[in-house]
Amino acid sequence: MQLTNILALFTGLAAASPVIVDALADGPSGHEVQITGLAFAGSGCPAGSVSGQLSSDLTTITLLYASFVAQAGNNIPASNYRKNCQLNVKLKYPSGWQFSVFKADYRGYAQIPKGDTGTCKATYYFSGDSRQISSTLTIRGPYDDNYLKTDQFGVESTVWSPCGVEGLLNINSEVRLSPMDAVKPALLTVDSTDLKFTQIHYLQWQKCKK
Repeated sequence: MQLTNILALFTGLAAASPVIVDALADGPSGHEVQITGLAFAGSGCPAGSVSGQLSSDLTTITLLYASFVAQAGNNIPASNYRKNCQLNVKLKYPSGWQFSVFKADYRGYAQIPKGDTGTCKATYYFSGDSRQISSTLTIRGPYDDNYLKTDQFGVESTVWSPCGVEGLLNINSEVRLSPMDAVKPALLTVDSTDLKFTQIHYLQWQKCKK
C-alpha cells in the first residue's frame, strides 16, 4: 500500500524547522534535528484521515487519526474487526548521535461487552534493523470508558536508530476486537469525543559508541 506523506499537515513547520529534539538534557540542539519525511498507510489511516501538530517546545509529535476505529457485531464486516496504521518518520540528525522513542501515549475509547476483548498493540523498529520492541494493552469486557495506553522504554530495552545522519523510524499500530463471531456491538477507537486517534511520541538521544 502506498504511503501518504503528511509533511504538509504541519503547516510548513516540520519541513522548514527543527522539530524533534532533546528529550534528554544532553541531546543535540534543536536546530540540528529535522523531520525530512513523514508518511502513513493502513486500514486505520486512509488518505486524508490524518492530521499532525508539533508541541510548542518542539519535543513531541502529536498525530490525530479520524478513521482508526475497529468495530464488531451483527452485520459488521469482518474487515472492521481489526484496523492498523503503519507510520514512517524520517529524521535527519547530527553525525555521532542516535535516537529512539522512549515514551508513547495512546488515548481512546472502548465499548466492549462481556465476553469480548479489545487489543491495542504497537511495534517499533528502524528500517534495516531486525530488532524491534512491542507493547500490548488488552481490554476485557464488560468495559465502556476511555482508556490510556502508555508505552515507556528504558535505554537498555529500547531500539536505537543507526549512527549517522538519517534514520527511518517505523511504528506499526493496530486495534483489534475478538471474537470474530461477536454478536453484541463492540467498538475500540481513540478519543471518544471526535473518534480521533492520538499518538504522542517522545524521543531520547545518546552518543554513538565508537
